[in-house]
Amino acid sequence: MTLEELLREVPKLEDYLRYMPEELKTRYTIRKYPPGTIIHQKDEVLTYFGIVCEGYHRVINEFENGNIFMIERNDPIDFVGEVTILAGKEKTSVTIETLTECTVLYFSRKDFEWWISMDIHFLRLVSQKVAYKLYRSSYNRGRRLFYPPQHLLMVYLTQYIEEQKPAGEPKIVSRTRQEIYEETGISIKTLNRTIQKMKTDGSIGICKGKISLSREQYERMKEFLSNSPA
Repeated sequence: MTLEELLREVPKLEDYLRYMPEELKTRYTIRKYPPGTIIHQKDEVLTYFGIVCEGYHRVINEFENGNIFMIERNDPIDFVGEVTILAGKEKTSVTIETLTECTVLYFSRKDFEWWISMDIHFLRLVSQKVAYKLYRSSYNRGRRLFYPPQHLLMVYLTQYIEEQKPAGEPKIVSRTRQEIYEETGISIKTLNRTIQKMKTDGSIGICKGKISLSREQYERMKEFLSNSPA
C-alpha cells in the first residue's frame, strides 16, 4: 500500500500529514497487523514512530511476575512511541497489542523528531492526543477503586460491542476470563461471581462459556450506564 492509497482509505489522516516535509513522503513503511499482535514491546529500544490509522489497540503494562495491567484502550487515529520520544527516553515503558486489525504508518524516530521540529501543526496534534489520554486517565482513575465489579464489567462489555462491526449488534464476547481480568482489574473469582449474577438476572447470556449480549441487553446496559453518576 502506498501513502496515497492510505490517504484515500483514511481521509482524516490528511490533517496529520498536511505539512509533512516532502522528504518524508518516500521514507515511510505501512504495515497491517491482525488482532492479538504485539506491535510495541515494553523495555525495547525505540527506533521508530507510528501512526495507528485504522483499528483498535490496547496499552498494557507487563510485570516480571507475569501479571498484566491494561492502562487504556485506544482507537484511531493514535500514535506509537510518541510518549517515549517526547520524554526523551531510549526505551519504551508499555506494550501495545492490537485488538482488531490495525494499519500503522511508520517513520524512523530520527525522522519523527525532525518532523515535529519543522511542523508545529503536527506537533500540536500529537501533543493534544497525549494530553487527552492524560486527561482521560486522570478523570477515570478512581473508577476501578470505587465502582462495583458489575459496573466495571458493563462498561467493558458495551465498549467491546461498540468496537465490533457493525457496532452495537448482538455479539459473543471472544475474550477469556483472564483477558477480561487484565483489562478491567476484576479478580477472576469476583469476575466469575459477577458474570453468574448478571446471567441470572438476564443482563447477559452465556454461549459455550463466553459472554453474549443481545441488542436488547446491550441497549439496557447503555441506558443503565448513562443514568449512573460519573
